[in-house]
Amino acid sequence: MVTIYALEGCPYCETVSDRLDEADVDYECEWVPALHSGRDEIKRISGQRAVPVLVDEDRGVTMAESENILEYVDRTLA
Repeated sequence: MVTIYALEGCPYCETVSDRLDEADVDYECEWVPALHSGRDEIKRISGQRAVPVLVDEDRGVTMAESENILEYVDRTLA
């Protein structure tokens, strides 16, 4: 199971979602609050409050930073 934590309207989040769609990866999108102070779940999962964050439960991978996520999708999930 792949989950993406994203903020509506975030261009980096949209890029990651688009790449997952292009790679035909089944994933869930969890929308996070706009205010960083409301992102406790993201902080608990990834150690930071920034998005996007990808969680690949099957492989035990949690990562942030859109460029890293895009590379992971291309290398591992595509």
